[in-house]
Amino acid sequence: MSNIIFDSRLVKALECLRYLADFAGRDEAFTDKLWTGLLGDGLLMEEFMYYVDNKTFMDKYKIAGYGLTDLYFFNMRNVEIKQDIGKNYADCNKEALALDTFMTMLEMKADPEKYIRWLDKGPGMDRFYD
Repeated sequence: MSNIIFDSRLVKALECLRYLADFAGRDEAFTDKLWTGLLGDGLLMEEFMYYVDNKTFMDKYKIAGYGLTDLYFFNMRNVEIKQDIGKNYADCNKEALALDTFMTMLEMKADPEKYIRWLDKGPGMDRFYD
């Protein structure tokens, strides 16, 4: 009989991701894409597990000096600009923003220059145009 090593933390992380995604109104395709990305990056998975336990970012994972907190506020500003309210409103879905932040980090990992350019330009719609 062979030994099977089973990491129950990953099962718990997947359950939490599915719960958060459902709460945030994210579809199964989003959840699957994010889960696949987390599985492929142990450090980002560690950040996600920390988020699940603490509802805040550990913020150790960085790309070009930008961490999850930077991307969270970047995403929050994008939502605010789109809704044209300019502040962190009370009915903001913070879980959706957190999940979007993890997805943004995965996308930034795949194409860092694009995101670094946007982050360096700061808030405003003009950052999307060169």
